[in-house]
Amino acid sequence: MPRGPEELRALVEDYLDDLALTPELGTLAEPIRHALGGKRVRPVLCLAAGEAAGAEVESVLPAAAAVELVHSFSLVHDDLPALDNDTERRGRPTVWAAYGEATAVLAGDALLAEAMRLSLSYPTPDVARELVSATLGMIGGQQLDLTDRHDDLAALHALKTGALFSASVMCGLWAAGLPPAEHPPWRAFAAELGLLFQIVDDILDGDGYVVEVGAEDARRLADEAGDRALARLGAIDADTSALTEIVAGLVARTS
Repeated sequence: MPRGPEELRALVEDYLDDLALTPELGTLAEPIRHALGGKRVRPVLCLAAGEAAGAEVESVLPAAAAVELVHSFSLVHDDLPALDNDTERRGRPTVWAAYGEATAVLAGDALLAEAMRLSLSYPTPDVARELVSATLGMIGGQQLDLTDRHDDLAALHALKTGALFSASVMCGLWAAGLPPAEHPPWRAFAAELGLLFQIVDDILDGDGYVVEVGAEDARRLADEAGDRALARLGAIDADTSALTEIVAGLVARTS
């Protein structure tokens, strides 16, 4: 019986709490730990996908943690004055507001490097390759957003948000050793899931899709993406009950 999302989340929390950062980081350890908040949606997805693909959850934990570190890196850098200039995240000062801009830049760099270290702990480079590709997509999406020269919101979000959501699922499959020939339906599911998350996030923040199509149509788009994600899961020959629960939770998300 697959573990549920809450049990998977607890495993992620324990793993991150016990994660031994490389000694060279010295005093950066504190701001790095400060950055590691959040709901752990992406690493839980990674664990759930890996377990559905037949892996022992413990063997997928390094990949899941790597995904979360990349996500945290992106937030640390996005919050900087040169980008979004945010001083608060999750009810606490952002890393740059608490420790200074220079330290925040270095902490973000270290989070990304630690993520690569974890992803390269597997016998093959597949997890690392997937994560690097997603990271480049996120960075490209952020640059596209900064230039304000984009007219396709879906394409922008596919880079900024969808790339790491897809990697969350796919890194779990690579860690599980699922043959590439079996990946396409999983990638299709991950794409719908990333879209669902972004639309719901925009509904909660009142921007993005809400500004483009209005709150009512944004809600409709979220429900449709959720239905498509569940349909994609239904086409996969595996016990995807934990992933189904995650999709349902995202559709119903209110905070």
